[in-house]
Amino acid sequence: MTLPYRFPKSFTWGVATAAPQIEGGAFEGGKGESIWDRFSRIEGKIHNGDNLDVACDHYHRYKSDFALMRKLGVKNYRFSMAWPRIYPQGRGAVNPKGVDFYHRLIDAMLAEGITPWATMFHWDLPQGLENEGGWRVRGVADAFATYADTIVKAYGDRVKNWITLNEIFCFATLGHDLAIHPPGTKESSQMVNQVYHHALLCHGQGVRAVREHGGKGARVGLTDNSVVIAPLMETKEDIAAAKTAFIERNARILEPIYRGHYSADYLRASGPARPTWQKGDLELISGATDFLGMNIYFGEYVRA
Repeated sequence: MTLPYRFPKSFTWGVATAAPQIEGGAFEGGKGESIWDRFSRIEGKIHNGDNLDVACDHYHRYKSDFALMRKLGVKNYRFSMAWPRIYPQGRGAVNPKGVDFYHRLIDAMLAEGITPWATMFHWDLPQGLENEGGWRVRGVADAFATYADTIVKAYGDRVKNWITLNEIFCFATLGHDLAIHPPGTKESSQMVNQVYHHALLCHGQGVRAVREHGGKGARVGLTDNSVVIAPLMETKEDIAAAKTAFIERNARILEPIYRGHYSADYLRASGPARPTWQKGDLELISGATDFLGMNIYFGEYVRA
């Protein structure tokens, strides 16, 4: 008789959201405009013309939301902080009301026995930075470094699990190539690759911020929606092909982080569209992480 698969007793169960998906309060408490606030107001972009103004009203209901989560038995909660709630323009003056909101949010979460897992960036780039070029320009990484330092210093005494960025593919490719996420542009292949590189720089700055300011027990990693490859048949040949395909499909993100370089195959395939980088970039990007978050929605089959 075959024994059933079981999750180990040490497995950590939890639930997850993102600030723009649930918070609402889009222009309350000093929060600045995000690219999703702007994009959702462009006619025809969002089904029913919906926007983020109210969403699930978590901005006002977080205490009762956490009470409901406790009743459901939730012990771990992955949430994101809204960059434009901390820095309304993405850089410059910090918003004290925004900083205080997440103090209250985290304290209320902990009061219900829920462990926080904080995502630094889940797609809501401040519109002020987009006006400067957004992910297309290197300066976004400098702004993110300041933002990451601010939130880790503020909340690192209570938050010990940090995620730098959520799903680079979505805000890079869907936002700057397929134009179905904000900013909704169709950039050149070279610029799309450059957007990825700037996102990786932000990841590196997030890791650095946690290492410098996170305190004892702090952990940090990336959440990626890598293309998941499965061999069509469990043969040596198909398994080898699946391994090769996984690397090819995900090399643009995972190889710089875990191997400290862009693969020769990726650079060769990119040709003149390859990203440019500066000395020290890849050392920053490949700073040691504690975990890799994998958002898995479906798989693709590969055969030799």
